Amino acid sequence: MKVRSKLFLGALLLGLLACVYWLMHESGTLMTILDPNALHARVIQMGAWGPAAIIGLMMLAILISPIPSAPIALAAGAAYGHGWGTLYVLLGAEAGAVAAFAISRFVGFDTVHRWFGNRLSVGLVGSQSALMGIVFVSRILPFISFDIVSYAAGITVLTFWRFAIATLAGIAPTSFLLAHFGSEIGTGQTNKVLFSVLALGGLTLIPVGVKLYRGWRARRRLDSKEN
Repeated sequence: MKVRSKLFLGALLLGLLACVYWLMHESGTLMTILDPNALHARVIQMGAWGPAAIIGLMMLAILISPIPSAPIALAAGAAYGHGWGTLYVLLGAEAGAVAAFAISRFVGFDTVHRWFGNRLSVGLVGSQSALMGIVFVSRILPFISFDIVSYAAGITVLTFWRFAIATLAGIAPTSFLLAHFGSEIGTGQTNKVLFSVLALGGLTLIPVGVKLYRGWRARRRLDSKEN
């Protein structure tokens, strides 16, 4: 398919996602999502369709960046516990990330590589292992946009399966903690809620600790060579 046709389809898809966001805003669905308690009540009312709603909303939260995913994960934990809640959050987040990757790969990969040529196949940008590691670390750090990383990865040379594996491995711990956090909020056990918050904060510091340790090891090796 020609590049222009792909860009046209991409523009149509972007317009469709914008329409979905507008409808969610106008219908009050977005306000419900922003309130975990209200979303929890709505999901419970849906009965057997509740898990499908959680998965679908998580997908939309990845595809449409302004929609927050944390309240959805909290509501999933409150409604279904940290076990099933984690599973539904994982399924939705993984499906959304893969969809964003596929859209970016289909629409933008050929265009970007036509502009930059072989320059995108050298260094870290051209290394499958390095890109996989970047995706994995970005999933753990909450201040890095999950959505942007998913779309950006699609225009790199990273393979689909490596992206999917790195994403799943990276989001599993945070998804569990958020769902667990939501389940504890639902039971009113504030001491466990505090522990969940601290655990989530500690998890985000792991990559920082690894980087500091590697820097310390590198300085020690350098000092030993000089001595």
